[in-house]
Amino acid sequence: MINKFSAAAAGQFHINEHSVRCAIGKGGVRPAGDKREGDGASPLGIWPIRYVFYRPYRLAPPETALELVPLSPDDGWCDDPSSEFYNRHVKLPFQPSHEKLWRDDHVYDVIVVLGHNDDPPVHGMGSAIFMHLAREDYSGTEGCVAVALPDMLDFLRVARPGDAVEICA
Repeated sequence: MINKFSAAAAGQFHINEHSVRCAIGKGGVRPAGDKREGDGASPLGIWPIRYVFYRPYRLAPPETALELVPLSPDDGWCDDPSSEFYNRHVKLPFQPSHEKLWRDDHVYDVIVVLGHNDDPPVHGMGSAIFMHLAREDYSGTEGCVAVALPDMLDFLRVARPGDAVEICA
């Protein structure tokens, strides 16, 4: 069975036939070819699921068939378009601009890495497009898709290697 997962600009994430609330980029959605680093937009398209980071000590490893990677305090993601490591997982300390994945809040307790602009990365076309946990108020993301923890865990239980997440208008 092929699963159907999609995030709509109207704030709904579809897990096959089930729909839950989600947040998307505070800059709305835009065609992937128009996506730029730092624009706050979620890129329209179908993005393969690469793997899942989770925060040990805050939650048990999620039940999933997807590859799980425990986060550690030295995990980061390069968002510097001039770096050869652009849109890649990096270990800290790291000199070029980067995002820290080990955060004080709970937004990155679970991170599903989506295959946007990664094969190969085109510098400046957007980095760190993830599916992660939503803030309580479902405020807009920097371009990611965000859902509540229970919905994320439901999604992970049914997701399989080879599945993808569609971001649509």
